[in-house]
Amino acid sequence: MKKIVLMASLAALPLGLAGCDKKTEAPKAEASADAMGDMAMPAEVKHGKGTGTVTAIDPAKGTVALDHGEIAELQWPAMKMGFAAKPEVLKDVKVGDKVQFEIDWDGKAGTVTAIGMEP
Repeated sequence: MKKIVLMASLAALPLGLAGCDKKTEAPKAEASADAMGDMAMPAEVKHGKGTGTVTAIDPAKGTVALDHGEIAELQWPAMKMGFAAKPEVLKDVKVGDKVQFEIDWDGKAGTVTAIGMEP
């Protein structure tokens, strides 16, 4: 029995020692303005145009919800969605209005940049 335990221990020894050979990493320097060129930048903002119906407005929060049709530039199907918008963009629209709008999409959130009554 002692011989089996000794053999198993000797077989496991190289595996245990393999983890001890890791080198310590040097502390990383803080990013400088020169290093900014190597950093990944945010995704490109895409611009789209659409038409839809205003389903909610909250000027205090700067949001508008739209039930919109397809937006080809963003490859979006028709859907209901909320967006950020500056209060001055929302001043002339109300819930139920059929509108045409422009939107900037950064890959995570959309901002309505222009909105007006549908012709």
